[in-house]
Amino acid sequence: MRRAARAGGLPPAWGLALAWALILARAQALENGLARTPPMGWLAWERFRCNIDCEADPQNCISEKLFFDMADRLAEDGWRELGYKYINIDDCWSAKQRDGAGQLVPDPKRFPRGIKALADYVHSRGLKLGIYGDLGTLTCGGYPGTTVDCVEQDAQTFAQWGVDMLKLDGCYSSEEEQAEGYPKMAKALNATGRPIVYSCSWPAYQGGLPPKVNYTLLAEICNLWRNYGDIEDSWDSVLSIVDWFSAHQDVLQPAAGPGHWNDPDMLIIGNFGLSYEQSRSQMALWTVMAAPLLMSTDLRTISPSAKEILQNRLMIQINQDPLGIQGRRIVKEKFHVEVFLRPLSQAASALIFFSRRTDMPFRYTTSLAKLNFPDNTVYEVQDVYSGGRSFHRKT
Repeated sequence: MRRAARAGGLPPAWGLALAWALILARAQALENGLARTPPMGWLAWERFRCNIDCEADPQNCISEKLFFDMADRLAEDGWRELGYKYINIDDCWSAKQRDGAGQLVPDPKRFPRGIKALADYVHSRGLKLGIYGDLGTLTCGGYPGTTVDCVEQDAQTFAQWGVDMLKLDGCYSSEEEQAEGYPKMAKALNATGRPIVYSCSWPAYQGGLPPKVNYTLLAEICNLWRNYGDIEDSWDSVLSIVDWFSAHQDVLQPAAGPGHWNDPDMLIIGNFGLSYEQSRSQMALWTVMAAPLLMSTDLRTISPSAKEILQNRLMIQINQDPLGIQGRRIVKEKFHVEVFLRPLSQAASALIFFSRRTDMPFRYTTSLAKLNFPDNTVYEVQDVYSGGRSFHRKT
């Protein structure tokens, strides 16, 4: 087995071992045939938040310009070909009131051509458009929500606009309204006849765990779901998410699979809070967790090093593995090194050796036997970041 050492939270070695695969029992997926692998694309929220001051900050405010710009970048800078196909609007896109017919409408100053024109442009670039709603009286940012009585109407509106993904948040709604509204929206989206990936925030508002969260039911109505709080632009935030997912992996890991994914939230690579090594760590950890890869950064100004991490072809291939098995933490050492494993198709496995140490490089030694790989097998090991290969025999 490879040995390596890194500091600052970087996984010291990221191996692809041609070995074996474990297939877990799956909950029934939502019957829309979508999101058979984790969705990939770009999401506005973490980087651009609810910036609506287009007079003072026209380049970065939530407006059609921002989304046209990001569509151009996905189409022209190599992202689309790698699978990053969704351009996702988040909160603060709409007018402060519904129109006279009770329909949601975009802010007329910031989206003067409307959402359908934006969707048409995104589609013309070979991409897909996502939009944000909230199952409550208001969105988290204070814009019109989708109360239970408006679910069918809003689903039809999104379909008529040509939307391809809906993220439905849960601010300003009760537990009872969520229990009724989230399944109702799944039915309403399917009834439109338009394929729309459905992202639910329902479990995040119910603590993310049973008995309040029924993951078997969730997998039947949502393509992906947020389990935990919002990511922030910091390493501490990334670690808090990894800790929560690892602590509860026995519940979360079996719930994930083709068509229904746990969503630990956006990739913050390319922003301000992560070092280079921490950025590589987030990409590797999200990949092994079979997480949606939704970037939230400025693709117009992204650094070459951040772009290289996010466009790592082998990493994306692992994330998009068709078996769709979420990885698990299998080792937690007292000296702050952890090992994660994700079974893959074609008898392969992905391993992360993840160091939380920040004091100095640390040489971690393990073996195929300690990691419970089968005997009498030759393993090809490839470092996903460096591309280096080696061969190891376990007898």
